[in-house]
Amino acid sequence: MSIEVQVAVAKVNKWAMRESGDTFEMVERPHGGLSLVLVDGQSHGAGAKTISNIVARKAVSLLGEGVRDGAAARAAHDYLYTARHGKVSATLNMVSVDLVTHTLVISRNTHCPVLVVQQDNVRVLDDPSEAIGIRMRTRPNIYELPIAPCLTIVAFTDGLLDAGVRKGQSFAILSLTRELCSQSLDAQRISDELLDAAVRLDQGRPNDDISVLVVATREHVQHDPTRRMSVRFPIE
Repeated sequence: MSIEVQVAVAKVNKWAMRESGDTFEMVERPHGGLSLVLVDGQSHGAGAKTISNIVARKAVSLLGEGVRDGAAARAAHDYLYTARHGKVSATLNMVSVDLVTHTLVISRNTHCPVLVVQQDNVRVLDDPSEAIGIRMRTRPNIYELPIAPCLTIVAFTDGLLDAGVRKGQSFAILSLTRELCSQSLDAQRISDELLDAAVRLDQGRPNDDISVLVVATREHVQHDPTRRMSVRFPIE
């Protein structure tokens, strides 16, 4: 039995904002595998987009050169801290599929948890973590998991975490994620369902930029070595 790795992102801008302050990037690792980078820049709109682009570009350039995840996260922090004199922050999530160590490497610089679901077990990665760009010696929280079938990793920006708050509601992210994973849905369906639920809680007008990154491993029974990637986004 082989394993298929699925990657999906669903994201939406804050209501009435033309630019999202969230940036997602993906890069192939030089010794095999992929690294996925999700950044939420401070504030909203074009200024936040500039910040998240700076961080994402620095991280993917280093990961693509073979720099280890923790070092790439620290370098992205140092770069933002130096460029903006410690006055601007960004949250940073990275998930790498490392085919050398045959592991999934998760890096967090954010107050948002990362959810890891395997069968009926849900692990919440929520150790105290700081955004990058403000304090000099900020380090990421690093977690490493063996690649195994039926594993789902969900990372997101704080627009998902805070969905519904201004309407006096809270988003039961944990229970919904558990329910979706129990149905063995693919990564794109999980990310879409989580995003849709958050937008509904904000009554169709997202109170913040929302991005959901899902990395899932599924059993791959068909012998097909082809790698595929697709992107869809509307232009208004």
